[in-house]
Order: sequence, then structure tokens, then C-alpha cells
Amino acid sequence: MEIKKKNVTLQVKQRKDRSMQTVFNPIQLQLLQMFSCMKSEQELKEFKQILSEYYVKKVEERANNLWEKMSLNQQKLDEMANIHERLPYR
Repeated sequence: MEIKKKNVTLQVKQRKDRSMQTVFNPIQLQLLQMFSCMKSEQELKEFKQILSEYYVKKVEERANNLWEKMSLNQQKLDEMANIHERLPYR
């Protein structure tokens, strides 16, 4: 699947004949094309689940990288949880 390297502009009518332009990037265009093929709410639900799983995986990868980069462990997390850095109320 190839994503074309061009942007598409969508014109949306606003009140009093002012127009607003939305420029779609290649990823947004690809998603719009995929959505146009969906024929049921079930397909949309399944697609949303796939996207959610993808982003959960990405967040876990980033968290694991941060954990390793900062040499974190449970003891350090417990110490951070007990830090009180708020300013006192006046």
C-alpha cells in the first residue's frame, strides 16, 4: 500500500459565506479511503479496536524505553511517589 505524497484540500461552508480549508496529510487521506470502504458499524468498531491496540503497543514501547534509559526500578518509583514538591497554600 503506497501513500501518495500530496495534500488534498477540503472546503467546508461556514456561516455568512466564509469558508474554512482543511488540508489532509497523506495518512489522513489513507484513513479516509479506508473508512469509505467500511459498510457497517461492526467494521468501524473492529477498525477502532485495531487502532487502539496499535497505540497501546506504541505507548508501552516508549514507556519501556524510558524505563531503561532512566534506569528505573520499583524503589525509585516509590521514592518519586513520596516526594511532595507543592508550594504551601497561603
